[in-house]
Amino acid sequence: MNAYRDQYAQLFNNGDGVTVLAISTDKQRTQAAWAKDAGYPMTFASDEDLVASRAYGVVWNLLITKLDRRVVFVIGKDGRIRHMIRPFRELVQGSYDELGKAVAEARAAP
Repeated sequence: MNAYRDQYAQLFNNGDGVTVLAISTDKQRTQAAWAKDAGYPMTFASDEDLVASRAYGVVWNLLITKLDRRVVFVIGKDGRIRHMIRPFRELVQGSYDELGKAVAEARAAP
């Protein structure tokens, strides 16, 4: 999330015409405190019940622990998924290059 924050202006046009929604299985209270402390400019949503995770096929159940795979969806103005990066490798610069290109293309699409 730090890389998203640090590259927010470049990747997401500083939020102009772009909504960044980070969904996690963490509790809403935990996410809110963490996001505030770190100064994240994006919106966070909790998916404790795994509804969104299951709908988008990103949940990975391990006995007691529930984790999400890191997947990034770029959704166009029409509400359709324009691009998906699965898995998103947050330590690889190429992932951010691909994301930036996909966001720019989605913003430019009618």
